[in-house]
Amino acid sequence: MKIVRTDMELQLPSVDAALRELGHELVLLPDGVSERELIRETADADLLMMCYARISRQVIEAAPKLRGIVKYGVGVDAIDIPAAIEHGVPVVNIPEYAEETVAEGAFALMISLAKRLPALRRQMQTRGWAWPEAEWIGSDLAESTVGLIGLGKIGRSMARMAGAGFRARVVAYNPGMSAAEMASRGAEKCESLEELLSQSDFVSIHTVLNEKTRHLVGEAELRAMKSTACLINVSRGAIVDEAALIRALDEGWIAGAGLDVFSSEPLALNDHHLDTLFGRDNVILTPHLTFYTEQAMERLETETLERCREMLEGRPVLVKSHDPRLRAQSKGVVFGN
Repeated sequence: MKIVRTDMELQLPSVDAALRELGHELVLLPDGVSERELIRETADADLLMMCYARISRQVIEAAPKLRGIVKYGVGVDAIDIPAAIEHGVPVVNIPEYAEETVAEGAFALMISLAKRLPALRRQMQTRGWAWPEAEWIGSDLAESTVGLIGLGKIGRSMARMAGAGFRARVVAYNPGMSAAEMASRGAEKCESLEELLSQSDFVSIHTVLNEKTRHLVGEAELRAMKSTACLINVSRGAIVDEAALIRALDEGWIAGAGLDVFSSEPLALNDHHLDTLFGRDNVILTPHLTFYTEQAMERLETETLERCREMLEGRPVLVKSHDPRLRAQSKGVVFGN
């Protein structure tokens, strides 16, 4: 069978080798592949694997043999799932491989900002030393308030690290989740986003991107934060109004930001709408790699291959995600708990 895998820069050596050993034809396409080329390559494909590439209705409609789409990652906002459902093409993601890993990445960004590590690193590289002067003073996580937007599996890991691990007070905003359930996950419930933002010293985003959460954190929300607070985003870039975030940093509405995700990726040092964020002592930029550890990638490859084999062998594919977009499927899927 023919398998097309986009985003070949994210290497999956075990998966690629196993699929080829099974006798399948594997076509690898680079990041940024055009819709036209993707349509051409998937026209006779049996399986489509993707991570970041946009899978539009046009791509799905042009691939009549397609048995399924495997997102080797978590977020499915780049896939036109209604079109896939309409054409009977199952969609599956790999939701559990990096829950702790991404939470660790968010925590690393948070503690780096708290301890002023970007500024201290620059000082050490240019001057060789820094004396305990006011411009270098950091803050403790212990007894601070950490606000979590979203309290799913990654948010729950973040709550444990901050609360049980560092003795921070953890509050969370997650509409539809009860105060009792939040308490069981180590967080106090905030009834509104503004309530969370106004009292948090650190705000960390752990929600999916959809039409309700796009620009969930905009100018009004950034202005509601403490001027001493920092924003962390390891979820999806478009959850934050990035133009408003630049103004917030320029004008001192907030103290800093740690970002691993961006609405337009990859970043670039020049000619990118976020290039002004490079080189700031109160901003940490990482290249959407908080998930990228040896252990997480081993889990990702193992489960990706399992989902591929289910689709290629004509078996129902196991959907572990509780994302309602994926749970709306009824053909060619079976749902895990």
